[in-house]
Amino acid sequence: MFSGSIVIGNFIFSPHELFGIAWGVYIIGLSIWIILQKRSPVSTLSWILSLAFLPYFGFIIYHFLGPQKLKRQQFRRSLAKTAVKQHAGFLHLRDNLLADKLHASTFMQLSRMIRNTSGFPIATAQSLRLLVDGAATYEAIFTAIKKARHHIHLEYYIFEPDRIGTALRNLLIEKAKQGVIVRLLVDGLGSSHLRDDFIVPLIAAGAEFAYFHKIHFRQIFRPLLNLRVHRKIVICDGTTAFTGGINITDTEDERTTPNAYHDVHLELTGNIVHWLQLIFIEDWFYATKESNLEITPYFPSQADGERFAQIIPSGPDNDWEIIHRIYLSLIHAAQKRIWLTTPYFVPSEAALFALTSAALRGVDVRILVPQMSDSRIVTAAARSYYDELTRAGVQIWEYKDRILHSKTLVMDDHYSVIGTANFDSRSFRLNFEVCTVMYDQTMNHELANLFIKDLELSGFVHHARRINPFQRLFEATIRIFSPLL
Repeated sequence: MFSGSIVIGNFIFSPHELFGIAWGVYIIGLSIWIILQKRSPVSTLSWILSLAFLPYFGFIIYHFLGPQKLKRQQFRRSLAKTAVKQHAGFLHLRDNLLADKLHASTFMQLSRMIRNTSGFPIATAQSLRLLVDGAATYEAIFTAIKKARHHIHLEYYIFEPDRIGTALRNLLIEKAKQGVIVRLLVDGLGSSHLRDDFIVPLIAAGAEFAYFHKIHFRQIFRPLLNLRVHRKIVICDGTTAFTGGINITDTEDERTTPNAYHDVHLELTGNIVHWLQLIFIEDWFYATKESNLEITPYFPSQADGERFAQIIPSGPDNDWEIIHRIYLSLIHAAQKRIWLTTPYFVPSEAALFALTSAALRGVDVRILVPQMSDSRIVTAAARSYYDELTRAGVQIWEYKDRILHSKTLVMDDHYSVIGTANFDSRSFRLNFEVCTVMYDQTMNHELANLFIKDLELSGFVHHARRINPFQRLFEATIRIFSPLL
C-alpha cells in the first residue's frame, strides 16, 4: 500500500484522487441545488461557473447571497383576502369607474396584469404630488406627520441616526406622547447604523419599532442577508402616503449636504393609500410575528378621486417578478416614447431586447443614468450595454451634477412610474420593492419636464465611445456577473 493512501472498501485512493472525487461530487451537488431554483438560464449558469472556481467559499457565498425565496405567499393571500373582503364594494367601484372613463385597451390590460399578479387593483387618488429632492420631500413628510391624529406608519430601507434622522425620530416621539400610534419598520442591513441609544427613547415614548431581517448570528442557518426590504413608505391616518426613492439620510438632503443625491418622491392622498397601507401591515406582521392587529381602523373610507393609479408590490415571495414584468409591458406597448431614469442600470436579456426593439421600431427611447453611481462595479456593468443600445437608436445620457438616485419611467403621454426599484436583477428578483403606476396625463407631463431638465445637466453618450482596451475589458468582464449584481 502506498504511503498516505486512503482505503475505502476494496478501493485505494491517493489524497489527490480523493480530493478530485469530492470536488466532483461538490460541483454536481451544488449545480443540482442551483438548477432546482429554476432561475433564468443565464443566472443559473453564472452562479454555477462562478462558484466552481471557489472550492472553499462557494457554498457559503451561495448560501448567504444566492437567489433565495421567502414563503410568505400563503400569509399574503390571507391578509389580502381580509382587506379585499372589507373593501369589496370599493374595489368593484374602482373597476367600473375605470371602464367608464378610460377606454384604451392598454390601460385595461396593464391594470389587469398588475391585479392578476399581485392582487392589487387600480384605485383612485384625490391628489398625486411630485416631490423633487430631499428638502421638499422631508418638509412634506414632516408636515403630514404633524397633522396625524390616529396613526403614523413608516417603512424604510435606510434610516440614519444623523441630522434628518434624529429630527424625524424626535417628531415621532412627540406624536407618540400625544397618543398617536407610531410604528417604524426599517431594514436590518440598510439601517444597521441605528443603535439602542437612538431607538430606546422612541420606544419609551410608546412607539413601536422593528427590523426587517435584522443581521445576527442565527441567520447562519436561515440566510436572509440578500433579501432586503428596499421600500420607502410613510402613511398618516390612512389618508396620506409617501413613497419613492428617498431614504432618511443627510446624503439626500441638500439643506445639509450640497451634493446630496438627486431623487424624486411621491405624495398620494385618497383611496390609493389603502394599498400602501396593506403593504406596510403585511411587512409589519412578517417582521414582528404579530397577527392580532385589528386592521379596519387603518382603512378609513374616503371620497373618490379623479386621478387613477395602481400600487405594485414586488419581492422574492412572488414568482411573477411583477415590477420587471410591468416595465417590459410598458416598453413593448410604447408608441411614442420611453424615458427611463435609474441609478442602477443592469438590464435582463428580456429588458435589453425590449428596449432595443422599441428603438428599432421608432419609439423615442432615452435612458438617464448617473455618470458615476455609488458603485463602480455597477457603473461598469451598465456601460457594457451601451454599444448595442446606442446601435439600435437608444439615447443614453449620464447625469453629471450629483449622484442620480431617481427611479422613474415616462411612457407615451398617459403612463408614468415612480418607485423604489432600480432597473436591475436585484430589484426585480431579490428586493422587496414598491412602485406606483399612474394612468395620469398631468403626472406624465410633470415627469417628462423633469427628465428634460435633468438632461441639461447630463452628457450624451455617443455610439462610438472612446475608451481604452483595459476599460473595455473590465466592463465586459463585469457584465458576465450582471445576473449576480
